[in-house]
Parts: sequence; structure tokens; C-alpha cells
Amino acid sequence: MERLRIPNLATYLPIAPSDMLLAAPVAARVFFGATPAGRALQVGALGIYAGSAAIDWAFRVDAKRVDFQSSFGVDPMTPPEATAPERRTDVESLVERVNAGYLPMAIPRRELAEEVDRHLTDFLAELTGQRLETSAQVRNYMLAQIIFPFALGAADPLTGDVAIFKSVGIFEPHVIAHEFCHRKGYLKEVEAQVLAYLALAGSDDPVLQQSAFCERLDRQLFVLADRDAEKYNELLVEVGLREELRMAFELRHPSAQTYARFVTPIMKGAYDARMKLTGQNGLSDYDEGFTNFLMAVERSA
Repeated sequence: MERLRIPNLATYLPIAPSDMLLAAPVAARVFFGATPAGRALQVGALGIYAGSAAIDWAFRVDAKRVDFQSSFGVDPMTPPEATAPERRTDVESLVERVNAGYLPMAIPRRELAEEVDRHLTDFLAELTGQRLETSAQVRNYMLAQIIFPFALGAADPLTGDVAIFKSVGIFEPHVIAHEFCHRKGYLKEVEAQVLAYLALAGSDDPVLQQSAFCERLDRQLFVLADRDAEKYNELLVEVGLREELRMAFELRHPSAQTYARFVTPIMKGAYDARMKLTGQNGLSDYDEGFTNFLMAVERSA
């Protein structure tokens, strides 16, 4: 099988190049002022960012992409709409499955990231005939965490940097797989969602399978709750999740704290608009588009 390795050199640096780029003007002003040294600092940060991005781009142009239509018979950007009764039936099936097979998350993040990357790489290779190998490095912090307080993680599509902002328990394997899909060149959120799900759900690891099924259940419930956190948490009680799972799900859509209460609606609106400008359907791709695609594939199968 053909093998392609993308270096992702930026992911091995102690500080994300994107953070260097954002922080350099402030640091230059504070420590050097409007001096040649200050300007050199900013130019250096830009050079590190642009250089790592350019190297990855040069390799990534040879990457083979998944043809969703031929592989699954459904376009993830325009899947047929699932009905509310269909979603409720799916929820019942998923609740029964995850309740019966619950496993606590006890794998260190570094080890988990390597395992997730292996399964994702294997899955994509089966679909494309090319083994696309990338870094399995994951950061615990990026400045994007301040800008997007509602996000669980982030990926820089140019440098391949990935950060997971908080421990999300049983959901973590899917969050990592989603961000690694971006690292491998799938920039649309619905594509990252479905590829991450299919790779983990089809793996032989019950912890990874559990994460995929819980992600799907969470997104189905959020759609049924009209993306309202209070309604979502009411549904959690109604569907009968076992206590350990219910507690994990409650952390997924908590009531907004002081800072997030003001910032989240603004940034969600901006992010939704940005997604639409790049040819996506908006934030609904994370949940409605994602679950519509999976259910359409299963109906056609």
C-alpha cells in the first residue's frame, strides 16, 4: 500500500506556532518596544508558523481523500433529513448499548492519542488505498481556548496543531479523532465527525467504540433538545442512562458561567458564519448533519 508521511513539525514544538504568532506583537511591545529586536521577534514567529505550514502543505498535496459518495452513497454536506421519531428510536438503541457496555476512561491521553491515530489511519487507508501517517501529538492548551470557550478542542489546519482543552472523559477518544481528521486534511466539521465516528465504531477497542456511540447519542439528544442545554439535561434524565454515563453527559452541555454566558453566543454566531462562508452548513454540521449522515448510510445499507 502507498504510504505518505506528513511531518507536522509544529506539533513537536513546546509552544504552538499559532500562539507564538498571536502573542509575538504583545511580547515584542512589552519587552522590546518599537525596536528592531521587537520587529525581529514578530518576524521570527511568523517565519516559524509559515515555515511549518508550508512544509506540511507540500506533503499534503499528495494525500488521497475519501470519496464519500462512492464509499457510502451519501454526501455528508447534503444528507437526507432524519425525522424526530427516527432520532428517538436511535436514542433508545444507543442508550441500551452504552448502558450494557459501560467502561470507565482510564487511558492516559498520550497513549490514547496514539491508539486513536492508529485506528483512524487504518480506517482511512482502507477507503483510499493510501496510508496517510501524521503526528499523534496533542497539546493541553492553545489561545483558541480563550476565544472559543464552548469548544472542547481545536486544530490548526495549516500547521496540524491539535489541542484538547479539558478532560471530557468517555468523549475524549472521539474528540481526539475529530481533531486528527483535521490534521489529515479534512477541514469540514461534518466530514471530521463522521470519519472519526466510523473509525472508532468500527475498531476492535470497546473504549473507542463506546466513545463513538456516546458522541452519536449526545448529538442526537442535542438535536432533539433544539440545542438548548436545559432541555438537553432534562432529556438525559428521561432516557434512562446509567448514573456514570449521565454524569459524563451532563458535563457536555453545562449551564454557561459568567464569562462564557456573554462570550459564547457571540463567538458561536461568528463561528457559525465562518463555517457557512467556507461552504459548510454551520454549527448544525456537528450534530444534525453528522447524525443525518450516519442514519442515511445505515438506511441505504
